[in-house]
Amino acid sequence: MSVIEKRLKDRSGSKCELCGNEHDLVVFNVAPNTEESVDHSILACKTCVDQIENPENIDATHWHCLNDSMWNENLPVQIVSWRMLARLKKIDLLEMMYLDEEALEWAKATGEGAEEDENKIIHKDSNGVILQDGDSVVLVKDLDVKGATFTAKRGAAVHNIKLVWDDPNLIEGRVENQTIFIITQYVKKTK
Repeated sequence: MSVIEKRLKDRSGSKCELCGNEHDLVVFNVAPNTEESVDHSILACKTCVDQIENPENIDATHWHCLNDSMWNENLPVQIVSWRMLARLKKIDLLEMMYLDEEALEWAKATGEGAEEDENKIIHKDSNGVILQDGDSVVLVKDLDVKGATFTAKRGAAVHNIKLVWDDPNLIEGRVENQTIFIITQYVKKTK
């Protein structure tokens, strides 16, 4: 066991610094750094490393662990967490993270997050106003709700909407105590 690996095991409690797995741990150098050091490496399980290095193998459910690892006090762990959040397009979590300029430059060094603005899915209401998670909207048309026994009436307020992350034409909200999907062209932002 190398000195670096021992120090990383001490730092992490012999667990993957991303997902907490205790098996198949390896030292992972955080690119573009090539030197193995405590300041540029993390202790990670082979599952995490495989998915970091091979984006086609990514399993989004495995990465729920980022909700915790993004708050890790060690900068290399924060950098990898930021990159994986960017890759998974978890914009809401990315916006919660704070990295100073130098750390953000390191995080973006591999190109993760570079296409974020170009390919970002934007949800717009019937008037072209950009919608965000948590906005309030009103329906501009009566809507028959599939799978339910009611019609969502025009003028009904829908508070605290959630954006459907992979479809710019859909939002999620509660109408008559039921959560439904609503097409964005049938809503108008109120505030």
